[in-house]
Amino acid sequence: MSSIHAVKRAHSHLAWDNSIPPVLTINSGDTVSFDCLDASNGQITPASTTASLASLVFSQLDQVNGPVYVSSASPGDTLQVEVLAIETADWGWTGLIPGFGLLADEYPDPALKLWKIKREEGIAWFDADEKAIKIPIKPFAGEMGVAPGENGAFSTIPPYNNGGNIDTKHLTVGSTLFLPVQVPGALFSIGDGHAAQGDGEVCGTAIETPINVSVRLTVLKNKPYVQTPHFHTAPAPSVSSPAGEQYYTTTGIGPDMREATRAAVRSMIEYLGAKHGLGRVEAYMLCSVAADLRLHEVVDMPNYVVGMMMPMSIFVSQ
Repeated sequence: MSSIHAVKRAHSHLAWDNSIPPVLTINSGDTVSFDCLDASNGQITPASTTASLASLVFSQLDQVNGPVYVSSASPGDTLQVEVLAIETADWGWTGLIPGFGLLADEYPDPALKLWKIKREEGIAWFDADEKAIKIPIKPFAGEMGVAPGENGAFSTIPPYNNGGNIDTKHLTVGSTLFLPVQVPGALFSIGDGHAAQGDGEVCGTAIETPINVSVRLTVLKNKPYVQTPHFHTAPAPSVSSPAGEQYYTTTGIGPDMREATRAAVRSMIEYLGAKHGLGRVEAYMLCSVAADLRLHEVVDMPNYVVGMMMPMSIFVSQ
């Protein structure tokens, strides 16, 4: 019979490191609930202002909660992570942090947007008047991973083959993540709550928020092909497009995928300004929390086609 366990906020760490002792030992198939601060590690609060970004201690960002030792997990196994429940706080934030984000060189100044998350309605309004742009809340944990097989401390900022900061919006309730186990016990950790995010998270932040998240951790012995994170999405339309959704898509085309991506985002920012009256900073933030990046063409060399897709349903007053 499976058991239910809890990991508290204080049980957090700031590196993927197989020498960090587990805070909990469980059996395969047990459920664990995690109480996680936002990606700022509590440095940003509902009372913060743009000036608060200047005092961020970057070495304290993107903490994860755990690690959890799963009995019977051995290198070569797969850890199945079923996302059972996620509850956000009633607030969140999106920031432009100098030096961070796809267009960091074009947005040198800091900016901070605070959100009121209407959990019962499942929305957050982008505009203060709550009339024009409505963002659907689809919470997920941006960080999920197991300890690396290689010794040493690895930053929680990037993603790795063992997971980490994968920032994948499809890992909502009902989804299942598969991670390659590299050390005995797997040593699973989780964090970086997001209330909403577009694919790509282009400005560097989503709607960042504290979360309570519950997952079921099960060891699988028959998936040797899982050498990087794999996932199975929840049934549509809870993760994918709602029925009848329409998108406005901008593209970037060129031989350099990163530059093509940057061009697609710039074009969307221009469209949002021209069509919806948003300033450049607001438009960049909206791209990060609502729009999805897609690789539309990767075979007709020398150029790639990258698209940024904005769901039209968010614009209430069109």
